[in-house]
Amino acid sequence: MGELPGGGRLAIDWGKARIGVAASNRGTSLAYPVQTVRASAREMPELVALVQEYEPGAIYVGLPLTLKGERKQAAQFAIAKATELASLLSPVPVRLVDERMSTASASRTLSGAGHRIKEQRRIIDQAAAVEILQRAIEWETRTSCLAGESVGEGEES
Repeated sequence: MGELPGGGRLAIDWGKARIGVAASNRGTSLAYPVQTVRASAREMPELVALVQEYEPGAIYVGLPLTLKGERKQAAQFAIAKATELASLLSPVPVRLVDERMSTASASRTLSGAGHRIKEQRRIIDQAAAVEILQRAIEWETRTSCLAGESVGEGEES
């Protein structure tokens, strides 16, 4: 499958109101929250600026599949946004990764850390992006391949 690209990684949890962003540094296996970007006409320039700042070797975008693994409206939305982002960031690979249960898992983690549900709203998207990125990094570590599928392809890892 080829060599993994160098650099750290970014993950994006794309929602209709908020976009969570997480990162990992080159050579580490730990994802951390970066920020929440408000979904708006300015989202793409803000995300491109984050990519320029962090210089990732790959970007993972959460693909919200149904529990049965189907691609419904939310998945189509994420694919469209990922495709738009990929066109602005070429040649940085943008990959779609299954994000099922990432928000639920992030909420459990935040609750376990003492954050009440009301407090979670401002950081849940970042925490979900951390979950997405952590899974992708674990995949890379196990397989020496990028996780998920390239934007525009139909195969998923």
